[in-house]
Amino acid sequence: MSEIPATTGSLPSRLLRLYAGLLLYGTGIALQVESGLGNDPWDAFHQGLAVRTGWSLGTWIILVGAAVMVFWIPLRQRPGVGTISNVVLVGLFADGVMWLLPTPGHLAVRWAFLVTAIVAVAAATALYIGAGLGPGPRDGLMTGLHRLGLSIRLARTLIEITVLAVGWLLGGVVGIGTVVFALTIGPLTQFFMRFLARRLAPAPAPQAREEAGRASVEPCASRTTP
Repeated sequence: MSEIPATTGSLPSRLLRLYAGLLLYGTGIALQVESGLGNDPWDAFHQGLAVRTGWSLGTWIILVGAAVMVFWIPLRQRPGVGTISNVVLVGLFADGVMWLLPTPGHLAVRWAFLVTAIVAVAAATALYIGAGLGPGPRDGLMTGLHRLGLSIRLARTLIEITVLAVGWLLGGVVGIGTVVFALTIGPLTQFFMRFLARRLAPAPAPQAREEAGRASVEPCASRTTP
């Protein structure tokens, strides 16, 4: 994924992007879980914990997010408002949407849930990353390990294989949806990053615009007709 310039824009617009992204992310989680075709690694882990304890999936999303942030301390990662919002809200949104959604019975509907979920998570990731208000707790764990010398690819692979294996052992649903998610989430996120995470340069100050205008006029004024 290409490097994205520093975020600009008004704080209200960035907050809107952040919270829209978190709502969409929770919706995507709920859709994929309800599809019953297999969860992404972290949600297989959350679901496994929910199965073992009887607590809701959203509760475990919040608790695991908070626990992961403890590991940020030795990794010297700094949270932002987006990080805290991610910890608190994604689980609440996931539980709320799961409560509203009907449980699909027909296989075609379950696949529709899965495909919509993956697209929603990809778009949501682009939205909240584009807000530039702090990474999610699980993303911060990955980047923290990267700072210790692991490549991003290796850090992410180790983390996701670990939580997927533990989630499966605990009773989380792992299946074809897990594979489809793994193969498609990267390209889809990159696609949405081009549009939803675009960070525009700030408009130049009036003085800067005036100076730029003079600079463009002066070379023309200095030309002589041959």
